[in-house]
Amino acid sequence: MDEIAARRAACTDTFIGNGLGRPAELLASIGGDVEPDLYGEGGVVADLEREVAELLGKPAAVFLPSGTMAQAATLRVHADARATRTVLWHPHCHLALHEREAYARVHGLLGRAVGDLHQLLTVDDLNGVAEPIAALLIELPQRDLGGQLPSFEELAAQVDWARRRGAATHLDGARLWEASAGYHRSPAEIAGLFDTVYVSFYKGVGALPGCCVAGAAAEVAQVKEWRKRLGGTLFALWPAAASARALLPGALAEMPARMAHARAIAAALTATPGIRVVPETPQTPMMHLLLSTTPERYAENAKRLAESDKLWVWPRAAATADPDVARLELAVGSATLRHHASAIAAVLAGLL
Repeated sequence: MDEIAARRAACTDTFIGNGLGRPAELLASIGGDVEPDLYGEGGVVADLEREVAELLGKPAAVFLPSGTMAQAATLRVHADARATRTVLWHPHCHLALHEREAYARVHGLLGRAVGDLHQLLTVDDLNGVAEPIAALLIELPQRDLGGQLPSFEELAAQVDWARRRGAATHLDGARLWEASAGYHRSPAEIAGLFDTVYVSFYKGVGALPGCCVAGAAAEVAQVKEWRKRLGGTLFALWPAAASARALLPGALAEMPARMAHARAIAAALTATPGIRVVPETPQTPMMHLLLSTTPERYAENAKRLAESDKLWVWPRAAATADPDVARLELAVGSATLRHHASAIAAVLAGLL
């Protein structure tokens, strides 16, 4: 076990996300009375797929072990039905930045980044695209912009732009549950704008790793075939599916409280010198924090806090263009709700 992992294991509390995610807690979320699947067929996997399809207002859904597998396969399905391989996305798109070009190397897709790296995508950005496209991918919320959301009217206009071009629309909804709280709209109302929707269960939900893609039955069936081709149809998918099915209802019910707490934390931080919240008023239950300190100094303070108070915070902060400013991402989850906003602000001030 490396030093950081050992330090984390010794901590007893955190205010980040859904908590420390101890293996025993995650295993307990599976439950003891579960009907297993067999190679993804039947049992709790089928139950979860039906429930997610209903929750998102789609005819069908399929469970997959990872978003990297799920989203690229879904976009391939859309491209295979059209005369182009081009997919439009924001410059911060997860497929482009964190998946080692799997979309191109495995599926032969051509990704085109559109818009400003530091701003949300707009219809005006899309109007600058002349070439035919297979799909438009939109991430809600935009994680790398602190969880920002376009207005619902702007979102609908972007989807309409793609539809008029004959392109499919795909939602990277890894944090759709948080977007639902930000928009004050149901997941189905948001998902209803899109042809296909990807949702994750290990992030805001806090379940074991796994995800679903929902959409039309014919498209979902093709994604399911790609799950098999890519090695994702394991002999047993039921542990992760059971964990997701058990924890999803509670996480959804808690999202409004998480949204309110995110704004309370941001308000408390307005009186904390040396910390800036992005966006200033959180639009979803997450935010970025810009700290007036170096990443090195931050790491030292985080280590000291873990060792002295057994409180786990981010072991490292991201560097920014300013060497004296470090960046953190706070996902507000069930663990965050256990800590008063002023207490969180005090801890963050001590990390400077």
